[in-house]
Amino acid sequence: MRKRIVAGNWKMNLTLEEGQKLTSEITNMVNDELNEEITVVINPPFPHMQAVKKLIDGSKNIFLGAQNCSDKASGAFTGEVSATILASFGASYVIIGHSERREYFNETNEQLTEKVKLALSNNLTPIFCCGEPLEIREAGTHEAYVTEQLTKALFGFSAEEMQRLVLAYEPIWAIGTGRTASSDQAQEMHAAIRNHFAAKYGDSLAAGLSILYGGSCKPDNAQDLFSKPDVDGGLIGGASLKSRDFVDIIKSF
Repeated sequence: MRKRIVAGNWKMNLTLEEGQKLTSEITNMVNDELNEEITVVINPPFPHMQAVKKLIDGSKNIFLGAQNCSDKASGAFTGEVSATILASFGASYVIIGHSERREYFNETNEQLTEKVKLALSNNLTPIFCCGEPLEIREAGTHEAYVTEQLTKALFGFSAEEMQRLVLAYEPIWAIGTGRTASSDQAQEMHAAIRNHFAAKYGDSLAAGLSILYGGSCKPDNAQDLFSKPDVDGGLIGGASLKSRDFVDIIKSF
């Protein structure tokens, strides 16, 4: 059975004190209210990681993640953070290839491949993002666009390595634009992604891949999204900054 995962991406938000308060609230709510086997990942800004790790220790469901890692193992790369450093802080997950990293920092598929390699070598689970902008969606070439992203970045990995990844589909055109991706549109793309991996790695591996939805998931649409057969959870942005909203999303399975 595939893992059901809800990962909160704080992006560049919250002071240390605000982050500690939010983490404490989420941890207490999850421990009190969650009875199902759902993996919860908190991905704060780098400076918060140690404080978050201390607060979630002892919770069987909540894990520490990072929002990015360098494509270099170490060295004179001012401002970068390596997978080795993330692992030393107790991280279990790392987001790789988020749409904002691709757009604002011009991350290439080749760089993302290196990031995945380094994450895996440090026993981190990559949450690998893919997704299409509005013009690609409107042109009707979104499936080919997304599967090409995945082919170029990931199809050099072995089946054993691929089994250690989590995928996240981001309909970029539906994030902060006022547009909404329907649960049927999400299911269509998630199924296409799973079929793409089945063609390369076989049905068994593809059936075991957790694929998260990363497009404006909120408490009022999470249940509909998570009810779809190929949607295994969410990569949550804005709603992860509100403890009640985030936990309600977690409980939407």
